[in-house]
Parts: sequence; C-alpha cells; structure tokens
Amino acid sequence: MPITEYRFSTVWHLDAPVPRVWDTIHDAKRWPEWWKNVERTIELSHGDPDGIGALHRYVWKGVLPYRIVLDMRITRVEPMKALEGEASGMVEGIGRWHFSPLDDGTQVRYDWHVRTTKPWMNLLAPLARPLFRWNHDAIMREGGLALARRLNARLIRIEQW
Repeated sequence: MPITEYRFSTVWHLDAPVPRVWDTIHDAKRWPEWWKNVERTIELSHGDPDGIGALHRYVWKGVLPYRIVLDMRITRVEPMKALEGEASGMVEGIGRWHFSPLDDGTQVRYDWHVRTTKPWMNLLAPLARPLFRWNHDAIMREGGLALARRLNARLIRIEQW
C-alpha cells in the first residue's frame, strides 16, 4: 500500500509584535494551555541551549474522531524568524514556522509536509483526503484564533492552501 503525502500551508496575520508571537509558538510545552486541539505535549529531550535536538511528543485532536500522536524533533531555530522540526509517528515529515514583521503586526506561516504511516489512513486516503485537509484547516484556524486570544491580539487574516 503506498504512503500518502500531504502538503498544507497556513498563514496567520496577527496584530501582535514578532517577539510575543515567537515566544508563544516557541514554547510548545504550553500549547495545551491555549490551543484546544493540542491535548498534550510531553518534552522527551531538552536539546542544546538553542533548542536544537529537543524532542516533544504531541497528541492532537481535531474535528474528526481520531487523534494524531507524533514526535517532533527540532532541527532549526532562528530566533524571531524560523522554527523547524522533523515529525515521526503517525505522520512523518517536516513542519516549518516562519515569522515576518509587518507594519501592523506579524505574519506567521506554517508549512506542513508529511506522509501518513498508518495503514488505515493510507487505505482511506483516496476518499478521505478532503476530510483530512478540512480537519487540518480547522485545527489551524482554531490555532490562529487561540493564539490571538492568548496574546490579547486580533487575528487579522488567515490563509490556507
């Protein structure tokens, strides 16, 4: 059975400064406090002083009736600019956060390029691909709104493709 690949991109435009947005996203251990779709984050390894090599286990719950459990190892940290990690578990691939200052706040872009590893996901992919995308988009919409609430800011715009 072939492995199925997915590419998702989300852009949040928030009226909050980059340092506040960066600090909140960079502190993944606290995501469950403000992002309802992140049920649990467990730090498995701290990594070097910059966070490279840190390993976290995430339990995600979207709209559909299943959970995604994955480990994410941090592979790149450029403070206030970029954060990148390699996922393993139910999905494998790369997640990249990019932070850009704007006149009225911050643009955050998240790119998620993964392949599913569970046979049931691969088997259902031909029919369920639109549902998997819809579920991912719902999680990311909630994440943008939740981040804005956490920062006492406004989510000006969200783009997804």
